[in-house]
Amino acid sequence: MFLVVTRNFPPDVGGIQNLMEGLSNALINHGPVKVFADDFDNADMYDQKSNLNIERVSGFKFLRKYRKANLTNEFLKENNVRAVFFDHWKSLEKIDQQSLNKTPCFCLIHSKEINHPSGSSLNKRMLKAFSKATFVIANSKFTKELAIKNGVDDSKIKVINPGCNYPIKINKEKLIEAEKLFQESFPKIITVARLDKRKSHQNILMTIKNLKPKFPKIKYISIGNGDEKSNLLRLRKELNVEKEVVLIDHSDEQLKTALLSISDLFLMPSIIFNKSVEGFGISFIESACYGVGSIGGKAGGEADAILDGQTGYLCDGNDLSSIYETIIKFFDNNNNIKLGKNSFEFSKKFKWKDTIKKYLELI
Repeated sequence: MFLVVTRNFPPDVGGIQNLMEGLSNALINHGPVKVFADDFDNADMYDQKSNLNIERVSGFKFLRKYRKANLTNEFLKENNVRAVFFDHWKSLEKIDQQSLNKTPCFCLIHSKEINHPSGSSLNKRMLKAFSKATFVIANSKFTKELAIKNGVDDSKIKVINPGCNYPIKINKEKLIEAEKLFQESFPKIITVARLDKRKSHQNILMTIKNLKPKFPKIKYISIGNGDEKSNLLRLRKELNVEKEVVLIDHSDEQLKTALLSISDLFLMPSIIFNKSVEGFGISFIESACYGVGSIGGKAGGEADAILDGQTGYLCDGNDLSSIYETIIKFFDNNNNIKLGKNSFEFSKKFKWKDTIKKYLELI
């Protein structure tokens, strides 16, 4: 039996949520899986449809951490657990070391949650938590180097890129809906990400404005919600790109994949904002599964998800000229078609059925 302990899990949305879901479902093919996860709205509906044995932990955030730790400690003592997986060092923090002595323990790291200066209180807590782990799994080479810089034991760190179960079959009705949203536009550009400063949406909108003379039928769709929503709505109006820019707060999986499948470019030129940095970028791989090339930022771990010059390009997300010129290069002489084909082939390396073997080899 495998045990997964996570703060991030569907029906909540996000990259780590998708990662923990994919990991859990991939483990099912190798044994029973028990999941301790935080409770969310509509979790009951999700859990009923899942093949996983999911137990939700509710209550105030502070108390929830202790309740989940107690459940985990008891489960490890009473069951023969082959391995336990934690989504975050805070999920591991309150687990008894004695409970883990006979069980291989994996703690996943993503980037921003470990980016705490050496000697700070958060850094000390983090390193103490990682001391309990058998393996610390970094989502990219960049994240591994960041962890080493912040004091994590190099000998424990293994790099395993997130897996992906795309492409999935797309409902015909959702495909029609996606085509209506994009209409007869070119290029069709998309981002799937939270609306926060790190994702550089504000620079994307300004670049769309600058690209209009070159591409009169340009259309940009952003899927995601976040703190920057009101600022982006205001900026969209100021730039007079309300026709060219569509901001979708929430999208079901079918509409998201339908929009991805007919896009010409996945654009997410992420930057470093305060301590927040892109560790990998699974959305680049998701779009690649539909033969769509990407442009990402060069500041974080996107180099593991985008082969620069082969499946897309890396640019400086802080520099409007860099974003603009990279998009021009992406579409020059139908270059996007070649990049899309290369992306599709590259995406095959990230199937969960293969990725999970890298975890199992470490047990």
